[in-house]
Amino acid sequence: MTNGATVSSADDQILGSQIIRGLKILRDHLGCSLHEALDAFVARYEMSRVERPEDFTCGHDEYWAGFYS
Repeated sequence: MTNGATVSSADDQILGSQIIRGLKILRDHLGCSLHEALDAFVARYEMSRVERPEDFTCGHDEYWAGFYS
């Protein structure tokens, strides 16, 4: 990801627990498959969890509850 606005938008979706919207943003920006977008989303999510834990409103298990890939 090189576009700062896209990264910021993806981060907003990650922090807002908007997984599907975040995947769409990444898929559109990267021009990749859904699986590749999910890999990018998870990598960004994990990095954000380490760097900005206070910005998340729920724990890891609750974040992914109901999302099956």
